[in-house]
Order: sequence, then C-alpha cells, then structure tokens
Amino acid sequence: MVTTDKPVYKVIGTRPIRPDGIDKVTGRAIYGADIRQPGMLYGRVKRSPHAHAIIKRINTEKAAALKGVHAIVTAQDFGADVASLPDVSKNLLAGDKVLYRGHAIAAVAATTDLIARQACDLIEVEYEILEPALDVREAMLPGAPLLHPNQRTRTPAGPSENPSNTVAQVAVAFGDVDKGFAECDVIVEGEFKTRMVHQGYIEPQSATAMWNPDGQITVWTCTQGSFPARQTLSQVLNHPVSKIKVVPTEIGGGFGGKISIYLEPVAALLSKKAFRPVKITMDRADVFESTGPTPGTSIKAKLGATKDGKFRAFYADLAYENGAFPGSAANYATMCITAGYDIEHVKLDAYDVVVNKPRTQDYRAPSSPAASFAMEQLIDEMAQKLGKDVEELRLQNVCREGTRGPMGMPHRAPGHEETLQAAKASAHYNSPLEGPNRGRGTASGFWFNVGLRSSVSVSVFPDGTVSLIEGSTDIGGTRASLAMQLAETLGIAYEDVKPEVVDTDSVGYNDVTAGSRVTFGTGMAVHEAGKNLAKEMAARLAPTWSVTPDDIEFADGVFKTKDGSKSGNFKEIAQAVVGRGPGLTVSGSVNAGFLQGGGFAHAIVDVEVDPETGKVTILKYTAVQDAGTAIHPAYVEGQMQGGAVQGIGWALNEEYYYDDSGRMANSSYLDYRIPTTLDVPMIGTIIVETPNPLHPFGVRGVGEPGIVPPLAAIANAVSHATGVRQTQLPMNPGRILETTRGK
Repeated sequence: MVTTDKPVYKVIGTRPIRPDGIDKVTGRAIYGADIRQPGMLYGRVKRSPHAHAIIKRINTEKAAALKGVHAIVTAQDFGADVASLPDVSKNLLAGDKVLYRGHAIAAVAATTDLIARQACDLIEVEYEILEPALDVREAMLPGAPLLHPNQRTRTPAGPSENPSNTVAQVAVAFGDVDKGFAECDVIVEGEFKTRMVHQGYIEPQSATAMWNPDGQITVWTCTQGSFPARQTLSQVLNHPVSKIKVVPTEIGGGFGGKISIYLEPVAALLSKKAFRPVKITMDRADVFESTGPTPGTSIKAKLGATKDGKFRAFYADLAYENGAFPGSAANYATMCITAGYDIEHVKLDAYDVVVNKPRTQDYRAPSSPAASFAMEQLIDEMAQKLGKDVEELRLQNVCREGTRGPMGMPHRAPGHEETLQAAKASAHYNSPLEGPNRGRGTASGFWFNVGLRSSVSVSVFPDGTVSLIEGSTDIGGTRASLAMQLAETLGIAYEDVKPEVVDTDSVGYNDVTAGSRVTFGTGMAVHEAGKNLAKEMAARLAPTWSVTPDDIEFADGVFKTKDGSKSGNFKEIAQAVVGRGPGLTVSGSVNAGFLQGGGFAHAIVDVEVDPETGKVTILKYTAVQDAGTAIHPAYVEGQMQGGAVQGIGWALNEEYYYDDSGRMANSSYLDYRIPTTLDVPMIGTIIVETPNPLHPFGVRGVGEPGIVPPLAAIANAVSHATGVRQTQLPMNPGRILETTRGK
C-alpha cells in the first residue's frame, strides 16, 4: 500500500468480518428467486425469435384456456399514459414492433412454472420480418434499416433533417486540434473495435409482485436501486409512488446490469389481474438475450506529440451501440478518454447508435474501458516510436492539480501521478521478463465518482450499541464500509454498529448502488448522521452535567466538558441518556452531486502467446489503484482483483456473437466463456491512497476503475509478444492467428 499524508484512524483501514458473511456462507441469505408468498403464481415471458419485425397480431386465446393459467398481459395492459418513459415501457413489453431477438411480447401467470411455459408456447404471434441493423458503423449509414422511423439525430446544431439510427452526437473541443497536430513531430492513429459483453453476474433477474385490491403494490427484487426502481414502476404503471414498496433482496452480482427494471412491472400487472402474488425468474438465455450488455464500439483515434514526448493534440471519433433503444454511455467516453493527461488541443465526436440488439446497460465504468483500449494503445505505440519508457511518457503528460478535468473544470488531487509512480516503482514493473513469445503491457484508466442522494437513520440501543439503517443495495461489502465510517465518526468499535439494508418505506431516498458511489456518497450521509447523533446526545447530557450543550465537546468517542471536569465515552453516555430515557434516532441525508472527483487505476500484465494455437496466457498481473482512503483494504483489493478478472475476460474471450439474422449464438455460460481459475493467475494489488478532498475521510469510489485498464494493457502485452498491434476484441486464439500468421 502506498499512502500519502492522511489522518490516523482507529477503525478505517482495518479488515473486520463483513456483517452479512455468515448468512451468505450458510445459505440463509434471501435472494430474488428465494421469495415465497402464500398463493404465489409463477410467471413466464413470451419473447421474440426475430431481431427486427412488425407485430401484426397477438392471439392469447389458447393460452388463456389452458388449465392453471390465471393471467396474461401484453403491452396494451400498460395503458396509453407512459409518455414519460416510452422506451422503458416498450422494452418491458413490445407494442407494434420487436427490436431484438428476446424482446418481451407477452407474459403469463400460472399455478406452476411448467404451465406458464406451456402457455407462452400457445400464444400466437404473427410477424412481418424486417432486415436488422447489427453493426454500429453500418447502422449509421444512409439507407440502413431504421429501428425508429421518426428518430432524428440530436446534434450540437439541432436535430438532423432525416431519420437516422444515430440517436445523438456529442461534440467536445478545446484548443485548436488542427494547429496542435501541425505542431507534432510524431502522430499515431488507429481504429479500435470492441464487442458487446455481459456483466457476468451469476444470479439471473427475479422479481415477485403483489398488487393488493387496495392499490398497494409490494415488489421483492434483486436490484441495484430499490428507490429508482420504485420511481420507474410508478411512471410505467401510472401509479402513485406512495403506494409502491420495493423490498431489495440480496443480490448475486450486478456490476451495472441490475440498475434497470425488466420483470417488476410485468409481475405487478399479472398480480393485478390474478389477485395473487406473481414471481418471474429469468432463464440464463433470457438474461443474455433480453437484459443489457455493455455497448460494442468502434473508435477511430489519433494522438500527436513533439519529439521530446509532449502530447500536443488528440482526436477521436467514438461510435457506441445503444442496442434497440437510446441510452448508451458515449457521452461518458468523451469525459474519460483524455482525463488522465494534460493535452492542450482535443477534439472528440461521440455517437449513440441504435442497433437490433438488447438495450445496453452499464457495466463497471461504462464507456471507459473501450475508450482506454484506444487511448492507451496509442500511448504505447507513441512510446515505441519515440524510444521512451512508456511509464515515463505517461508521467511526462499526466494530469495534475489544476489540469483541465473531464468536465472542463480543473482536477483536484487527481491521484493519477501517484498511481503511475507506484506502478513504475513496483517489483513487477522492474522485474525481467524472459523467454520467447512473451510481452509486458501497461495501461491506465479513469472513472468518475458520483455522489448523488443518500439517506440513513441511526438509532442508539439501550446498551450503547448503534443501529445503522440504510437503503443502498450491498453488492461489494458496503454494509461493512458504512458501519466502519459510522464507528470512526462516533469513536466506537466496528462491532458496536449493526447495519441493515431496508425497503423503500423504511428509510429516506437513496440513489442506485452504482457509479462507485455508496462508500463515498452514503458514507457522507453516515458521517453526517454520526455528527447529528453526537450533537443530540450532548443536548440530552447537558442537564445531567448541569451545563449547556455548547459546554460539551465530543472527539475520539469521548464526551467531556470544556473545563475537563466531567467526561465519559460514547457507550457510557449512551447508556445514561438512552438506556434510562426516551429512544434516540437521528438521520443523515446528502445530495453529493453528480461528478465528485474520480479515481485512476493502472495495470501491469505479462503474457505468453502460443504461436501455433494463438492462445494467450496471462503469466502475471498487478493492479494499481488510488482508493483515496481504503476504508476496508481487503474489500478494496477484492474490487481491484474482480475488475482485473472481468477485464481479462473482456480482452481475451467474451463477446456477444450474432449471426446475420440477429440471433445470439452463445447465450449460455457454456458458450459465452467467462474466465475461471484456470485462466487467470493470482492478481497482485497495490493500493494507492491520495485522499479525496471532497469526502470527510478522503474516500474515492473503487468499484469501477479497475476494469478500465486491462483491455489495453493486455493488448499492449500481446503486441510486444507478437509484434502485431491488436485493435479488435476479443483477442481469442482465432483472432490472434488471423492477425499474426506469417508475421
């Protein structure tokens, strides 16, 4: 661990056991598919076998007549008033057109899952099949099959004149890029392509809904955001938000893929018709074909530098697939691709493009890995042409305090320089790499740290311990990281804090568990609640000590009078003012904003490429990342290692493979191959701690930056091993042989 100057903490920086660990390892934790309700029915969804087709007719009569079927719904059951979220509702159940294979058309609730499946097979759908648009660049061309005939491209100059599959163009420019390139001695450029990949969570989506006759809806679901799910349900069902309660279950992975809703409104409508609770759980093929992968991309980029290595100009044309509906993260790419460097002249054109594939969703630092795949390979190639050490080249051009940041505002303590220095000084980077067909690659990556809205409640038990009620889904150990921050704020032991994630009726509003925000943003709410609790306890204590509240100080877990005549630790005072008095509950709520700092990660990777088979073997991998302050270092290391492994899969194996008709040919974990223990070595970690000035404990979000650099780092390593630059993912054996044969 590499640490700059920071305060000395008692709880923060330790490695306690997570509070939900026992329930999870013993199987007592309740996940989405574990929900059971009295009289519950089982739901199934009828999905399109075509990637692009007009729905001419849907006949549900045979399905409705099947014994055991209690309800059937189609898009007509949503009603007409979904204007605020038309794309969401059309993705939940297709109306007049299907836009990808797996697009939901109808749903059935029956007494058993088997009957529900049989009923789906009995639903008759008549299609007029259309040609699909499947490639992001081809979909942008005039004459391409149009997914949405009335869609015009949003551009800086206004909407386009003609319909287009290009949803939006985002243009970013500062300096004079033509002048900048004219000043360059060396220019490198290339076109880089990535495929759609899945987040790889093991738990399929599952939702159970009960629509009571009084209009109260309760939904149990494995979601990354119970409050945003409640809001979306309210809008698509045209139902008051106060009459919807979302109960988040434990979640078996998400990585951004469980932010959107797919089953919840459908289960609710079925329940309304059947007057019974309804549970729908996806099959694995449904998850692959019908939920949101990350966008495929095509990025054309150019980097120019002077002969001494100073970057002068950068240009990129970035095309990102949306899938069937608007909403990809191309705009984020413009904020990430140059964030780590000080470049005077930059011009970026990014495009969101719809294609006949499922609507894309976030996947751990959405947009940034593909952007880094392009940028960091150009930097590697530039270093080769200039004859410079690549880490020295990065450090020569690294962003620092005051450098233009991703949104145009100056960076504040960005931490990239410290991360690069830690990587350059590491034992791995300075070790020899011997043997034929071997290469070492490095790369950097950036992701934002959003804050958004968080609320918590804190109560004191009569024995002086504390309850922490929160509404942020715990995916990566945030129960522990939040409890640790509360313990640090109150000066008590971690074991004296009992954290619990509750439903939307039981705590104030919380945004999604995404954007690396929970330990950061909800941590700020926890810190505020801790301060409010200490203030309230001092107010209750003052009469007992015959002083005013202003005469009492609280620090390091101790209350004392300013003159030092009276004192007591937190537990003693809590037992005195709560154990023998009224209960004490306080809250903490923050709106920590959209973009709050951010974090940099770096990867060093050694590979060996088999020239006969094209197989790439990862020999050694070191992940370096700035955590700001590592609240729980073991969890930080786990996030770094998880991001590295997912990046390895993205680089070497994973892709959505579509045939010409738009059928995904590998929609199972047998054919869509994520890395196993046989594919990756132990992932070494170096935690850098450059405290974030925007957080009371210096925290940076750590969940996302780690997935950004592996793609480019592995590509750079393969390039050095084979002498051939890899510009397309995945770098599977077939692609390696195709690009290196005879070279």
